Amino acid sequence: MTILLYDLVGHDAARPFSPHCWKAAMALAHKGLDISTVPTRFLEVPTIEGGASKTVPVIRDGETVVADSFAIAVYLDEAYPERPTLFGGDGGKAMARFIERWSQLTIHPYVTTAALMDLYGMQDEANSVYFRQSREARLGKRLEDVTAARDAGLGGFRTSLEPLRSTLAYQPFIGGPSPLFADYIVFGALQWARIASPYRLLDDGDVVAQWFERCLDLNGGLGRKVSAAA
Repeated sequence: MTILLYDLVGHDAARPFSPHCWKAAMALAHKGLDISTVPTRFLEVPTIEGGASKTVPVIRDGETVVADSFAIAVYLDEAYPERPTLFGGDGGKAMARFIERWSQLTIHPYVTTAALMDLYGMQDEANSVYFRQSREARLGKRLEDVTAARDAGLGGFRTSLEPLRSTLAYQPFIGGPSPLFADYIVFGALQWARIASPYRLLDDGDVVAQWFERCLDLNGGLGRKVSAAA
């Protein structure tokens, strides 16, 4: 049975950009499951599955509806234990939760700074109004003022990735010799930036950039099916 994935897009339905939806998409591909994506814009999210969630991703697998990327990964491992694992057991699940918190507290804020105006530009007219109003209320400043700080923050952002850089000196993936959901968590954050903005977050020689390139090739090159922002 095909699983439905509600995937966040802007005016171009072929360019899904949400970091959380990318985590779910990679998890589904890792499991080798057939999926059908439902392009969904911000203002359409409240209508998903009768209001099942205020955010995406959301999946429908038969009669089961699951929201939140981490909950989706847990569900997939429990529902399809015969397929490749996303966590490798409870220890891997606990590690992934740590990686999720680290990514959202370290990577997401800077990607927001770097790509906010580009994300705004990806929206259609109605959703751009929503995007500006909601983000400016959350951040307490104009979108333009947020993005103006990206050059000053770039060095600090690159330094903040040192724990990941050091880990990747020992092993090819966060999950060890092969990727786990922990890899998809960080991949989703950097894929968000790659699709939304041409702003260069990493140097090509950075081991984190090289790991990201390996992740783009995973699952049949799923990550490369959406081109980088030009």
